[in-house]
Amino acid sequence: MDKKNISLLYRRLNKSIASPETELEYDSPFELLVAVALSAQSTDVAVNKATRKLFPVANTPATIYKLGIEGLIPYIKTIGLYNSKAKHIIKACQMIETLHKGKVPQTRDALEALPGVGRKTANVILNTAFGHPTIAVDTHIFRVSNRTGLAPGKDVLRVEHGLLQATPRRYLKDAHHLLILHGRYTCKAQKPQCHDCCIQSICEFPDKS
Repeated sequence: MDKKNISLLYRRLNKSIASPETELEYDSPFELLVAVALSAQSTDVAVNKATRKLFPVANTPATIYKLGIEGLIPYIKTIGLYNSKAKHIIKACQMIETLHKGKVPQTRDALEALPGVGRKTANVILNTAFGHPTIAVDTHIFRVSNRTGLAPGKDVLRVEHGLLQATPRRYLKDAHHLLILHGRYTCKAQKPQCHDCCIQSICEFPDKS
């Protein structure tokens, strides 16, 4: 996709999506970290249902660590892979307390050193909690980037790098949420809503419905 259409794509998405922000519910960088860790292979709706019960009881590294794995599991057992997620979250809480004085670190290396935190999760935290111009490529963003021709690539890292190069500076902070929400509600995997898509005329997807 050429630069003119890329700029137009973001302009239209920005106009169409009133609130380009995460649908996960959180009130602190740590709450966001927990929510994102729980969201792997799950939905934001399911995660929010769990954290609405968890966070009023424990919402800091110290208080969740105090719950322990067995104490945390009852709050998150409705979420897939809850056993491994509980282990990762408790270990991450311990590391945040001992290595970062109870604060979520603001560097990629420190975030990725936490159990259960990969590049995608680190990008979400850096962008959403701390305002860094990063783009976390999930399945929605990967699909939108390839379908539209915005930043095609065979793997998530290539797509991420392509998006960072192609996205106009003014949209870098919101690009992650603009693309993920467009993919979640319009450019769906099985039934893309091309008839109701604000970027339909510039999208390079050959099989528009």
